Amino acid sequence: MTLAAAHPGFLSPTGVEIAFVLVGLATLGAALVTVTTRQLVHAALWLVVTLGGLAVEYLLLTAEFIAWVQVLIYVGSVVVLLLFGLMLTKAPIGRSPDADSGNRPAALVVAVAAAAALVWVVVDAFRATWIDLDGPAQGSTKVSGEILFRHWVLPFEALSVLLLAALVGAIVLSKKNEGER
Repeated sequence: MTLAAAHPGFLSPTGVEIAFVLVGLATLGAALVTVTTRQLVHAALWLVVTLGGLAVEYLLLTAEFIAWVQVLIYVGSVVVLLLFGLMLTKAPIGRSPDADSGNRPAALVVAVAAAAALVWVVVDAFRATWIDLDGPAQGSTKVSGEILFRHWVLPFEALSVLLLAALVGAIVLSKKNEGER
């Protein structure tokens, strides 16, 4: 029995699979624009598009709870905090010569190597894994909530403290010293 015969959808993609690939390509394009633009505010806005694309991918995988967490936490909080920090520290709005360190070739080599390693690890780990679409929903709110609140409470709390520290740091950096006035 061949692989295509064992899994009938292997060679005939469904509409959800096609949408998944198209949204993934759009998200990848937005991520590339995020890291290649020289305008910090534009990079933050393209990050919103990238994180929104990931939320759509979660929706296509029927993980609605994780998709809404992605929108609320990352798009709604982290990016807003990043933009708030940019405004408080008086970062340049237009093109910034300080945003380019001249290490683009080395960064490209490291990024390609990291991406290749990540793809290899994921493909190797999930090579023989197939999602049972007729079985119980693994991305449901109940299952995801139980896993998150049993095993991942401490990392979420640590992240909230880290974001609070970043916000306080941005406010402190934006204040003028008494001697400068």
